[in-house]
Amino acid sequence: MQPRTAFQSKTVVTDLVLPSETNPLNNLFGGELLARMDRAASIAARRHSRRIVVTASVNHVAFNRSVPLGSVVTIEAKVSRAFTSSMEVYMDVWIEDRESGESIKANEAIYTFVAVDETGRPVKIPELVPETDLEKQRFDAALRRKQLSLVLAGKMKPADATELKALFE
Repeated sequence: MQPRTAFQSKTVVTDLVLPSETNPLNNLFGGELLARMDRAASIAARRHSRRIVVTASVNHVAFNRSVPLGSVVTIEAKVSRAFTSSMEVYMDVWIEDRESGESIKANEAIYTFVAVDETGRPVKIPELVPETDLEKQRFDAALRRKQLSLVLAGKMKPADATELKALFE
């Protein structure tokens, strides 16, 4: 199985915020943004694995800036690390300034997907080779996030979380 790069999974989804998708403050519903991110991330995960993928977890979401009615929203998703059958997808959410057209980072999120066969059983996926400095940072951090998640779920002993322990040494 040939390793793949993060760039090969890159997915960009651009859409407009419509009135039916906003709350009483005329900002995009958080749940609507989560659904859009889930779709973008699933495409990125599928591009990396070339398999059916299912959302395993929403690891992190930061709603740093509201997304007003009429905004043009762009979600950029890339696989940040691939494990045996699971992969982490990191997303940046941008909104265009209405006046200048300049892109402003509004939110970010990290989802985990699992590649499965037609019966729903996990399948092996290609490794990911990070290329840019940012991809390398996200790649390294993904292992720490995975270990933390496993420790919190009781699936890994804290003593075995070597990457997490290294942060405190």
